[in-house]
Amino acid sequence: MTTTTPSTDTGIALTVRGLRKSYGDRAAVDGLDLVAEPGTVTGFLGPNGAGKSTTLRILTGLARADEGEALVGGVPYRELKDPARTIGVMLDARALHGGRTGLETLRLVARTVGMPATRADEVLALVGLDGAGSKRVGSYSYGMRQRLGIGVALVGDPSVLVLDEPANGLDPEGIRWMRRLLRSFADAGGTVLLSSHQLREVEATVDRLVVISHGRLVREGTLEELTAGEGTRVSALDPAALVTALDRHGIAHEDRGAGVLEVSLCPEDMGRLALREQLVLTSLGATAGGGLEEVFFHLTGGEEDAAEIAGISGPGGSALTGAAPSAPAGAPSAAMTTPSAASAAPSPAATR
Repeated sequence: MTTTTPSTDTGIALTVRGLRKSYGDRAAVDGLDLVAEPGTVTGFLGPNGAGKSTTLRILTGLARADEGEALVGGVPYRELKDPARTIGVMLDARALHGGRTGLETLRLVARTVGMPATRADEVLALVGLDGAGSKRVGSYSYGMRQRLGIGVALVGDPSVLVLDEPANGLDPEGIRWMRRLLRSFADAGGTVLLSSHQLREVEATVDRLVVISHGRLVREGTLEELTAGEGTRVSALDPAALVTALDRHGIAHEDRGAGVLEVSLCPEDMGRLALREQLVLTSLGATAGGGLEEVFFHLTGGEEDAAEIAGISGPGGSALTGAAPSAPAGAPSAAMTTPSAASAAPSPAATR
């Protein structure tokens, strides 16, 4: 049976420091820091427009940062001696050539990155497409293209995988397969960074989470650390005035019924906000941490204005108020890195 086992070059981390990138007057990434460690699956989360895709494009050499650095094992992607044998990348499986067969696609990648032709057959079996290798990619379903895109990332036997929305289009069996594959890759010493909006799938797959909003880090830590946090349930003598105040400051809130709201501030910050807004509260208390979906809602709902509340809560702040603040020749030219840069160097994605 084909399995994912480590190759000789493990222990490669992904590091982003002070990353900034603007398009016109809009900051897509604004002073972002993150680390994805070997042996872990790191989930990279954020709402649409948060800066995830821009960060991944900079990390994989498809775009240049205005400031800061994005490093693969301490080296910028563009300076890697053999990038496709170090980091396997899938940013958009729709970019695969529809006129080639699945097997032709993988053989072309293998030849480009210096792997034997037999590697294509191994990877085709690994991603569960050995029965569809002779079919043209244009006839593949979205889920099959996703599998093939992951296969392209694996051809170079990389130490690192960077995947953007890998679960899109996969059926339940496919999602289970992907989860096992990523877990096996990380357990063998590989580094996985995956971007996704499918929170339930992320919750079942990742070890660590990095949550961003408006291009800035909101929170990072293990899944247990993030979901063990506390929110606040609050009600007021004038419920409409409470909602108006929260909306004015961009504070995420959710109606829990009977006039009770759950808000994305700690109780102390909520009390200070109520004092500032001259609200009479009728109840105020911490709630136990919820699932990832609830945490995500709190962390990404109105981060900018929550930061302003830091003036109320002081330097320590809450989990929210403490939130951190065109490719040249040789770089991959498509959203999904093509053969020469579609996967990355020696490491643990080798299928034996």
